[in-house]
Amino acid sequence: MGYVFQRSLSCNLLEMKLKSVLLVILLSLAVALEAQEFKCQLQVSAQSVQGANREKFENLRKDLYEFVNERKWTNYAFKIDERIECTIAITIQEELSSDEFKGKINLVLQRPVYRTSYNTTMFNYVDNDFQFQWQEGMAIEFDENRFTSNLTSVIAFYLNIFLGLDFDSFSPNGGQPYFEKAQSILQTAQTAREKGWKAYESTKNRYWMIENILNSSYSNVRKANYEFHRKGLDLMADNIENGRAGVTQALEFLLQANREKPNLFILQLFLDAKRDEIINIYSEAPMMDKTRIVNIMSEIDPSKASQYQKITQSGVK
Repeated sequence: MGYVFQRSLSCNLLEMKLKSVLLVILLSLAVALEAQEFKCQLQVSAQSVQGANREKFENLRKDLYEFVNERKWTNYAFKIDERIECTIAITIQEELSSDEFKGKINLVLQRPVYRTSYNTTMFNYVDNDFQFQWQEGMAIEFDENRFTSNLTSVIAFYLNIFLGLDFDSFSPNGGQPYFEKAQSILQTAQTAREKGWKAYESTKNRYWMIENILNSSYSNVRKANYEFHRKGLDLMADNIENGRAGVTQALEFLLQANREKPNLFILQLFLDAKRDEIINIYSEAPMMDKTRIVNIMSEIDPSKASQYQKITQSGVK
């Protein structure tokens, strides 16, 4: 009897140990399946700089890759397949000194469309006011509460723009906290000697980008972002007509925004990312819809009116 009891106790202890091990494995797998927010391609090119040290700039690329992809930017636990896809391409055009560089930064944000393998471009912009100091081996530092480096402040500003646009596309004004972070970064950078942060320097720079986004007078552009993606593209796999109707509503919002403030900077950014996609979406639409959209887009985007004529020239449905 004692032997049977002892054996039963041993089995129970073994079972408990196996359950504990299994729990640890499952928790480890859950952690492994979580990821940081960004799946970002980082590129650094200095081909136009004579005698540039290629290895040095490759080290810069690696440091920035870690800064973007391994840093925690939100309080959300992203899964591997939920990471936000983007590209940051830095082109160094001048080496002002051994530790100061001038160039441009190209920024592209993409978003997956529900139940498809298609990624839509949400943001495609070249910032030509990009100057920064950096020494090989120097730690990549960033502080949300104070300006420490133009290099990291510019990149962190745009990453928060990316987050804001992405979250806005899934829920109305869902990106507000990240746009506010971008605005905070801009405010700390008002002491920077580098260009791109101040209102008087240009009518189309980082200052006016975030000002336009957070200005309630231009809220129709943010409404358009949500309608275009969540009520438009995301529905097309199930019902193309319903999806196209959502896109049309988004363009109506843009029309309102344009009539209230022609040549609005963030409206132009939206169009630069979406122009070709809009043409493709309506290329197979009924002729009545085609005519309506060509009229809307010719008013919103008059310099590209001839491109929108492709819509009516494609096959009639």
